[in-house]
Amino acid sequence: MSDNRQSLSDLGGMQDGSYVPGGAAAERPVHTGGGGPPAPLRDQEIDAWGRAYATGKRKNAIARVWLKPGTGKIIVNGRDQTVYFARPTLRLVINQPFDIADRRDQYDVMCTVVGGGLSGQAGAVKHGIAVALTRYEPTLRTTVKQAGFLTRDPRVVERKKYGKAKARRSFQFSKR
Repeated sequence: MSDNRQSLSDLGGMQDGSYVPGGAAAERPVHTGGGGPPAPLRDQEIDAWGRAYATGKRKNAIARVWLKPGTGKIIVNGRDQTVYFARPTLRLVINQPFDIADRRDQYDVMCTVVGGGLSGQAGAVKHGIAVALTRYEPTLRTTVKQAGFLTRDPRVVERKKYGKAKARRSFQFSKR
């Protein structure tokens, strides 16, 4: 049975009786930030037509979103956003990622959305636009992420259980 133990000085952790965290690795240069824009951590993801693609989800709705530079036109299922999402609040939800990133009227969006209701579809389009925007401009990722638009909202309708009228609602009680 061989002894595989090493002393702390062999590991580079102790020098002159004082502990140096990391040993020789502690001598590597440390980036302290400084001037200039931050380098993007990710690469730009663009297809052959110069578009960024992303999938957005919310409740039971799934949106496929293509984003490219343009005049701010948003087409949903072949119709303009003002026709498809008639309520102003839903259009406000869709444009939130552009407002946070100060990119209003700079990108054209073409998306197809299926499933769910109008509110869930608007949330799915918003999620898809946010992800596509970060794929087209990776430097915007921190701004959009801090606003919470890259996180898929996991809340979905609870399934119906047997012996219940709905997920938790019981049938009406009858005394007689």
